[in-house]
Amino acid sequence: MPVSPPVLDQPPKTILRRLFDAAVEAALPSHNLAARLPPPPRGRTVVIGAGKAAASMAQAVEAVWTGPLSGLVITRYGHGAACRRIEVVEAAHPVVDAAGLAATRVLIDQLKDLTADDLVLCLLSGGGSALLAAPAPGLTLGDKRAVVEALLKSGATIAEINCVRKHLSAVKGGRLAAMAAPARLVTLAISDVPGDDPSTLASGPTVPDPTTREEALAILDRDMPDASAAVRARLLDPASETPKPGLAAPPDFRIIATPAQSLAAAARLAADLGYAPLVLGSDLEGEARTVAKDHAAIVRDILAGRGPVAPPCAILSGGETTVTVRGSGRGGRNAEFLLALALELEGLAGVHALAADTDGIDGSEDNAGAVFGPDLLARAADRGVSARDRLADNDAYGFFAEIGGLIMTGPTLTNVNDFRAILIDRPALPEDRP
Repeated sequence: MPVSPPVLDQPPKTILRRLFDAAVEAALPSHNLAARLPPPPRGRTVVIGAGKAAASMAQAVEAVWTGPLSGLVITRYGHGAACRRIEVVEAAHPVVDAAGLAATRVLIDQLKDLTADDLVLCLLSGGGSALLAAPAPGLTLGDKRAVVEALLKSGATIAEINCVRKHLSAVKGGRLAAMAAPARLVTLAISDVPGDDPSTLASGPTVPDPTTREEALAILDRDMPDASAAVRARLLDPASETPKPGLAAPPDFRIIATPAQSLAAAARLAADLGYAPLVLGSDLEGEARTVAKDHAAIVRDILAGRGPVAPPCAILSGGETTVTVRGSGRGGRNAEFLLALALELEGLAGVHALAADTDGIDGSEDNAGAVFGPDLLARAADRGVSARDRLADNDAYGFFAEIGGLIMTGPTLTNVNDFRAILIDRPALPEDRP
């Protein structure tokens, strides 16, 4: 990728924010959805959906759809968008609440009395697993909430959490698709999962599920051995098994925006601004601290002349890290990644970094993420704040709130997972080399 001379009149933190904004812009439904819509049917068109981008996706449908339209989508509190024909309901995320449960019941009612002449458009994005809430028979909302809360704190991956969710749900893991029959079902999705796997995205309500109840039980045994008797009884019941691939016609599943697409947009901008882009991948997973350590090693390799690019350069990555909560802090996986990275880099000159969630919410806090420069640890020390102690307490949010660096965007109305960028502005110095 050709690289222009570096833009020297913009501070590195400004450039980092521009890269993040480019990634978000590339994933907006208004730019991507219209071209993937099917033609109107002879009968009714019903729109259903769930996720942090569900309302903005519904708005994008309304902007171009010419025929009759009705339906309901569920999004996170604060992530609504104005729609005229499609009802938008807000509910809790990442742990389901009564509003999500009630909205899901109404959503299911939208699928009654459909015919083969009708079309169901299902709009899915990250967050749909929590927002589309219908506990399986024998389970309560409290049962589901306890499981999700425990797994979120355990460090389980999103795929593992969704595996358990599917087998405890009346709609996930392909069950919603059965409710839409005999109407034609087309799913439009914004991916926030590694590999853009339709069966993982929003727990795959409209596609067959390759995971098994035995796998769900194994995850529960490992991460929540004290699960309630009702939850265990459900997973031991063969009725908890989800529809499997090969048992029906392939689903019509159309992904309209992906993490890789957003990283590519950021890489193009980095090159235009004079930074050689190095894209590590859009599907990185693992503990936030471990991923930070790996990124720091790449920075040191580049400064030592062993990297695939040379400064000035931009290291870009996406995916979703996990945090095993051991302390009492306010958390945030992107903030935790960034604080761990700062400790690994130890104030290396010329290195700035940003980590933020493209949905505008880092976990359950009000920030998208954070940004720092090489002076971060020194500023913390001047204030008597221990970065290492805050990291041990999972209080990266509190650290950046006190020292500075939190990124506040509000809901972006899209979601292609986390975005990480590291700028290296200076050439290698003698002390960097072996």
